[in-house]
Amino acid sequence: MPFRHVAVIGLGLLGSSLARAVRAALPAIRISGYDADPAVRLRARDIALADVIADSPAETVEGADLVVLCVPVGAMGEAARAMAPGLGAGVVISDVGSSKAGVAAALAAALPGHRIIPAHPVAGTEQSGPDAGFSTLFRNRWCILTPPADVDQADLARLVALWEALGARVETMDAEHHDLVLAVTSHLPHLIAYTIVGTASDLERVTQSEVIKYSAGGFRDFTRIAASDPTMWRDVFLTNRDAVLAMLGRFNRDLAELETAIRDGDGDTLFDHFTRTRAIRRSIIEMGQDDARPDFGRSDHSGAK
Repeated sequence: MPFRHVAVIGLGLLGSSLARAVRAALPAIRISGYDADPAVRLRARDIALADVIADSPAETVEGADLVVLCVPVGAMGEAARAMAPGLGAGVVISDVGSSKAGVAAALAAALPGHRIIPAHPVAGTEQSGPDAGFSTLFRNRWCILTPPADVDQADLARLVALWEALGARVETMDAEHHDLVLAVTSHLPHLIAYTIVGTASDLERVTQSEVIKYSAGGFRDFTRIAASDPTMWRDVFLTNRDAVLAMLGRFNRDLAELETAIRDGDGDTLFDHFTRTRAIRRSIIEMGQDDARPDFGRSDHSGAK
């Protein structure tokens, strides 16, 4: 086993999925958990999400050799400070946040001298809460590790081994590069989805329910993305501000070019653009990162706890 005792701080979709995945793949590992919401802790106890659900972060991490913070990125520093009194020597600290440079800085400031290896499993759904998680969430998905330059290679190897045991494909990269890549592949698409659904919400009052009644597949998929946890995404955009703004600027320029093509009746430009982007979709399917079936093969995971 890469670790003997994994402590999970935050028991929403990712935290509860991590607990379930560890239990399914590495049942000998002890799992402790904590969430700041008393109702979530109660529910986690009811469904036996971990071996113990503690009532404080410090209690949760006592005896753990790996702690994984599964809280919104804006809350990482506060959560780290709260658990600090219970941390033992040699414990590895990691997380699952969608932005990495800001998280690394927050954890380093809160936990000086500790072994910190930030991580981002690129997996999720629009659901949240301890009942939303499922043990196969990370299977065949990428988990990106952004270790510091002075990382202990043995600690890094243990964390890689854990994620691989949970079915993930592991990659390592610089935190700033991660944030730029994810601004393109995740953060900007979420911002666009929130914007389009917000625009439709305004138009809904004008069209007398026709926006919702006649929603086509594309809009339905935007609403799925825009249903994601608002606290988590607020923090992501604020902590990865520079990369998101850079990508948003590029997107606005590309959108302006398409607007010009439509206005000028330039069908060749539109066709060439759509042909190129269609190829990206096919590449994603070929790499096993989505599904070619209707609705992208999405289904209800409620029975896959």
